[in-house]
Amino acid sequence: MNTAIQVFKKRCERMKTQVYFVRHAHSDYTPDELKRPLSKRGRSDAERVHALLKDQDIHAVCSSPYKRAIETVEGTATFFNKEIDLYEELKERQLSGEPVEDFNAAIMNVWNDPHHSLPGGESNVQAQERGVRGFLQMIETYEGKNIVVGTHGNIMVLIMNHFDEQYGYEFWKGLEMPDIYKLTFEGNEMTDVVRVWG
Repeated sequence: MNTAIQVFKKRCERMKTQVYFVRHAHSDYTPDELKRPLSKRGRSDAERVHALLKDQDIHAVCSSPYKRAIETVEGTATFFNKEIDLYEELKERQLSGEPVEDFNAAIMNVWNDPHHSLPGGESNVQAQERGVRGFLQMIETYEGKNIVVGTHGNIMVLIMNHFDEQYGYEFWKGLEMPDIYKLTFEGNEMTDVVRVWG
């Protein structure tokens, strides 16, 4: 094969960005969203997350600022000697300003009507715009790299939905806690999605 073609093909391969989206592990409930920690089960599952990712060539570890998301990817960051780069935009969507009586019904309603929001909460459109803004900034910063991202179920699926509408409410319902999906990007185009967890 022509050397120039080989160099070009290798350059194209290098420019593929791999994003390992990690939905956080199980957490102990507290009313403080920011500081809610992983449960005993969650800490054990976070070790499994690390075991699945330690053989990948990870260049960066990013996360929502919420403690449960950070703790889920902390082992991976330590193993690869990376600081965790926090993105405020990757925090979970604010469903409501107050606790809701029926969480499942409330979630279904906001997915059924992307512009609908509860008092003090974000609509799908608002949360998606916020999440995608931070996500695009992240993949621009780490273009061509392998990135582990600690985040949350709703915002993760809303971001994926921006690139491919098949990822919606039913997909969100099927997620585990934790869960891992590897997204491949060429520039800002999502070209492949593979589940890693399980």
